[in-house]
Amino acid sequence: MSRGFICSIALSFATGLLAPLAQGAPERLEVNMDYIIKQAEERARSPFHSPREDMPEVLKADHLNYDAYREIRFKRDLALWRADNLNFCIEFFHPGYLFQEPVRLFEFTNTHMQRIRFSKEFFDYGKLDIQDKIPVETGYAGIKILNPLNVPGQMDELAVFQGASYFRVLGKGQRYGQSTRGLALDCGETDRPEEFPLFTDFYLGKPAAGSSELVLYSILDSVSCTGAYRFTFHPGDSTAVDVDATVFFRKGVKTSGVAPLTSMYWFGENCERKPDDYRGEVHDSDGLLMQLSGETVWRPLNNHKELRHSIFATTSPRGFGLLQRDREYANYQEIFNLYHQVPSLFIKPTGDWGEGEIHLVELATKDEYLDNIVAFWNPKVKPEPGRPFHFAYQLQSRMGSELELSPNYVKSTRVGAALHNAKVRQFAIDFTGPALDELTEKNPPVAVASCSPNAHFSENQVIKNPFDKSWRVVLKLEPNADNIDPVSLRVTLKKDDKTVSETWDYLWSPQS
Repeated sequence: MSRGFICSIALSFATGLLAPLAQGAPERLEVNMDYIIKQAEERARSPFHSPREDMPEVLKADHLNYDAYREIRFKRDLALWRADNLNFCIEFFHPGYLFQEPVRLFEFTNTHMQRIRFSKEFFDYGKLDIQDKIPVETGYAGIKILNPLNVPGQMDELAVFQGASYFRVLGKGQRYGQSTRGLALDCGETDRPEEFPLFTDFYLGKPAAGSSELVLYSILDSVSCTGAYRFTFHPGDSTAVDVDATVFFRKGVKTSGVAPLTSMYWFGENCERKPDDYRGEVHDSDGLLMQLSGETVWRPLNNHKELRHSIFATTSPRGFGLLQRDREYANYQEIFNLYHQVPSLFIKPTGDWGEGEIHLVELATKDEYLDNIVAFWNPKVKPEPGRPFHFAYQLQSRMGSELELSPNYVKSTRVGAALHNAKVRQFAIDFTGPALDELTEKNPPVAVASCSPNAHFSENQVIKNPFDKSWRVVLKLEPNADNIDPVSLRVTLKKDDKTVSETWDYLWSPQS
């Protein structure tokens, strides 16, 4: 056994600090992507077994409510690798309440692997008296990854995996907001329910001393598929996570959502029906950015009365993401949930993804406690049951560096009734950026605007904003008299037939 293969569990056991802690016997084994793929492929040959069926009664939601679950806390000094003075350590979540699918944990080095078995000694149960009712083979609810992200020598949260295949990632100075998932199946489809795959096993690679990256593997499982995932974390101002996955489908699905992002949008500057709330805006993301083969497109998010499922067909996308562009505290006036500090998440494909679609699903919400926005990639060539389906990408958690993705961008979108005619909608769209700063009122850009046939523009102006030096496009939209359907709008700024801005893409509904 390698001398380096001493996790905090083994160290505690050897020193007698936590003698009751259980650990699996180390195996001499090389854990790599080939090994995880083999495990996933073998599992895909059998029907899906839900970990929920193995959940102890005492930890189910009807026995362990929200307040009781909050009594259980991980003992931070027992975090995996904490005693080894590495750049990473890992804490474990206790199962129970909403987290009903226990996961299995393993630790590995270059030469060995061992199971990290569930132990009640990792947790402080507060006022609860349930320890004797929890079986020794109970799994964990997920993991929390810590790293000196903000202050040298101080371990801060870098990422969390908890619940289905959801995980969240932070960069320096960021607060948790939107999340991402391993896979989204049939998301936004109205003729069938969505399927939520689970991460059921995590293999945690012990980093070398001084290493600035962390590698972990996971097995994803569901009724329709099983997958092997590798995550490589690169902490920083904009934390990057390289994701490599191979999925084996047990059966076909309608929509295979690759690199799904999940966020919340309640209301913002472009909402025409704002709630009775003291804050100016409430959202974790304000738009979808798409770097397509021929253009960069910005779609502002909205909270409609009904589900909106927008599909953007393309080939070889350069990237897409749900961004939080508005970073001004004054626009939110929120001192508890700091929406101006939540990260933007951007997906950069590894290799050529070929033909497919970027999907945007917008659900209605009446408050800020529902994640109602989903964006993902759906490949044109559907995965075949029994055959490996591979994809890879880099997930970027950004704050303040969004402009690198699209320098000449849409700063804001506002919508309201036109003066003297409430049936006519007036749009004020502000564009800004280096290419636009060079233009003057005597040498203005032109707004190339279009809309679907169920409406027309009665006005199109481009005006220099003297206060922030941006360019404002003012559009008056007149829907057809008998129209009840959404209207699709697009605007791009051009100068001398050269595109000088991203494309603003909007879906306006008479029911907004």
